Amino acid sequence: MSHASTLTVRVARKAMETADICTLELVAQDGIALPGFSAGSHVDVHLPGGLIRQYSLCNDPKETHRYLIGVLRDPASRGGSQAVHDLVQEGQVLQISTPKNHFALAHEAQRSLLLGGGIGITPILCMAERLAVMGADFEMHYCTRSPERTAFRTRVAASGFADQVQFHFDDGAPEQKLNLATLLSAPRDGCHLYVCGPKGFMNAVLAMARDKAWPESQLHYEFFAAEVAKSEADASFEVKLASSGRIIPVAKDQTVTKALSAAGVEIQTACEQGVCGTCLTRVLEGVPDHKDQYLTPEEQAANDQFLPCCSRAKTACLVLDL
Repeated sequence: MSHASTLTVRVARKAMETADICTLELVAQDGIALPGFSAGSHVDVHLPGGLIRQYSLCNDPKETHRYLIGVLRDPASRGGSQAVHDLVQEGQVLQISTPKNHFALAHEAQRSLLLGGGIGITPILCMAERLAVMGADFEMHYCTRSPERTAFRTRVAASGFADQVQFHFDDGAPEQKLNLATLLSAPRDGCHLYVCGPKGFMNAVLAMARDKAWPESQLHYEFFAAEVAKSEADASFEVKLASSGRIIPVAKDQTVTKALSAAGVEIQTACEQGVCGTCLTRVLEGVPDHKDQYLTPEEQAANDQFLPCCSRAKTACLVLDL
């Protein structure tokens, strides 16, 4: 990562929002204003132990003195959330990327439907606050296990848009649970849906929306983490570098990025699960076997780019623009 896109920040405050969600308030190490961001943005955070993870910014984009991120302690995590909870201390200096946004608000929307599940509320809350400032028409639905495990509950209650928010608790009465079939029953022009949260929650929301014929252009989503599907059909194949004609074999149980790295060709990666888009690479020939959660179905169908951290090949060789 070039130095220009890396910021040095200090953890000004670390607070527990719920029993398993903490927030980190990050300020510039030299005290100057941080680069601006828009609702839905995230930063790559370089954590102790060499891990890099993406976290959504959940403070008001008007604030230039800080970035706020919320992190769930996930027992199934690959070490990122554990590092934040156990190793990152108040006062510690960290490297982060400048904000990136793959989950921006659609300016043409006449109405916005915001759905957050658990820790997925972080970008959704930022969107709600932005839409409220704009005086836009929106409603927000926030699904969590229980009131005690609901981060930012007091922040929502104290906001000017509290009456546009509905909470849905897994351990609550049946009538307060989110009824997706009703909520998504009638897609209408100009109404955009935004969803972020655990994979099962997001898949349920998107499957229902597609089932109810919501146009893909009105669906916006961001996966935090993904299980890269391994399949018995995963076979070895070759990649060819267009610049040199060099051919590099990729073993059945090896990712393209690992095969390239072993051959001395480094591709910048961050999440290594096909959710962040950092390693996006152009495909000049051959058909990729897409396993990412980053590209839209239309982008995948074009087969002219893929994410080598997780995706494979349907053809014997892929010619890459490297």
